[in-house]
Amino acid sequence: MLRSKEANPLEIWLNKWFYLLLGIGIFVNATGLFITILDSDGTLYACIAKTITQTGDFINLKVQGMDWLDKPHFPFWMAAISYKIFGINTIAYKLPAFLFWLMGCVYTYQFAKKAYSKRVAQLSALMYVTATHLFISNNDVRAEPYLTGLLIGAVYHYYLAANSKNWIKDMLIASFYTGCALMTKGPFILIAIGGGFIVEWIIKKDWKQFYSIKWLVAIVLVLLFTLPELYCLYFQFDLHPEKIVFDKTGVSGVRFFWWDSQFGRFFNNGPIRGEGDKFFYLHTIIWAFLPWSLLFYMACGWKIKSIRERSRLHEYITFGGGMLMFFVFSMSKFQLPHYINVILPFFCVFTAQYVLQITNSSIVRVVRWIQYVLIVAMFLVMGLLLFFYRPEQYTLAIAIIAVTATGSLLLFNKDALTGAIGKSFIAVIGVFLFLNTCIYPSLMQYQSGSKAAAFVNDRFTDVGEATMFNENSYSFTFYSHKPIFFGNIDTLKAKAKVAPVIVYTNKQGLDSLKNSGFSTNIPKAFNFFHASELTGTFINYRTRESELKQHYVVKVLYR
Repeated sequence: MLRSKEANPLEIWLNKWFYLLLGIGIFVNATGLFITILDSDGTLYACIAKTITQTGDFINLKVQGMDWLDKPHFPFWMAAISYKIFGINTIAYKLPAFLFWLMGCVYTYQFAKKAYSKRVAQLSALMYVTATHLFISNNDVRAEPYLTGLLIGAVYHYYLAANSKNWIKDMLIASFYTGCALMTKGPFILIAIGGGFIVEWIIKKDWKQFYSIKWLVAIVLVLLFTLPELYCLYFQFDLHPEKIVFDKTGVSGVRFFWWDSQFGRFFNNGPIRGEGDKFFYLHTIIWAFLPWSLLFYMACGWKIKSIRERSRLHEYITFGGGMLMFFVFSMSKFQLPHYINVILPFFCVFTAQYVLQITNSSIVRVVRWIQYVLIVAMFLVMGLLLFFYRPEQYTLAIAIIAVTATGSLLLFNKDALTGAIGKSFIAVIGVFLFLNTCIYPSLMQYQSGSKAAAFVNDRFTDVGEATMFNENSYSFTFYSHKPIFFGNIDTLKAKAKVAPVIVYTNKQGLDSLKNSGFSTNIPKAFNFFHASELTGTFINYRTRESELKQHYVVKVLYR
């Protein structure tokens, strides 16, 4: 006979299925390691790390020979170290980011287990490996996978330090992670790491934390661990005010790090600007946190109610830090969907906590129907994509949809709540497999830069150098095995007088080369469409041709 504490069917289900489902979730996310890096941010970052590897210069960040200030160093250092070990290739670029994402999963589990229970930890981890935008970021790799792992890791160790007399070790680890997080994205990440603790202390009236020596030590340690970034910025920019950055001289790298890169974007008065929508993340979270986004909104309501009723829940760090950062993102004038990734571990924890405490049969029915509607929507989207897009892996796509649809129908039927959670997991895993094995590989055939580079590497072994003319492609720069030089048409003429040069260009550039006296071989054409900016016209196989442009590879001489 079951003990009362084991009577919750969802807890029993987690105990039975957790490790298998977690393994499946990690495996499916790992399939993104093998997909060509997506233009343009991903290939830009890959190129920066490639330059570090080839020059051995870990201080000066360069893009196509020019000084680059937009992002801090840490992700590029990690990718460059990976290149040193595994060579300059797709997997080597994505692997360290994937490991930091995996670190985020481990720490999400550890934090939830320490603050709540093993079952909350298990459900949090399953939500983490199936959160849609975390999955997307394991394919379209930027800074977010690094930041996600570092943030929740720092929060976990600060949580241990805050509640322990032997806090030195955890404080060191947490502050190191925080320093690395600052060297990944900048000082705004401190709001997510520290803001949750401040909310927790205020709600619980734990005033002694505000004058504890621990947090003064933490501030000093974080500054120490951030010194490598500050030194690099000072060396590259502050010591060289003559450098032209953002179309002006006298730019301070240290000031940019502490102010312009983050607060300048927030207030829209820095060198990088945007147009903010206060409701952007309210609707972004609906798809970014699928299939758990509507449960997240229910969990928010429950958490707010508990605060109003002065309930003493285990912790408010995840809710406080997550919602505080959510508010900051929403008020910012510069917004991108992937920014929200860093607080998804927080959302996983308090959403899992909410789901596991549901006992009201009416709420269970609501949850079940919400999840079933989302499941149907996910399969409908896959079906529509299959019908209109027509990927080359058509048979595989049908098999994935059929198997996961059958699994969603037949598995986990005994209990309404476990059925809803289990079927949602299967459905979203089906979506992830469908995207990574069928859609993304098909889209990459329209990324002309990487296709052209592969062609050049294979066919033009006798040509020493390559360049781009009238067209810029980070994917061509990254995947080309040949040295890429940058300059104007006079630079190209000087090079082409000595030896043949491979040129990647568009139609206008090709015509200009011919009109400027270059002799060319028959150009090789590649279809181009920006895969990260999909349109309905492109997705529809009947109208796709009208959206395609032509890019070319041509061997030129100038006599």
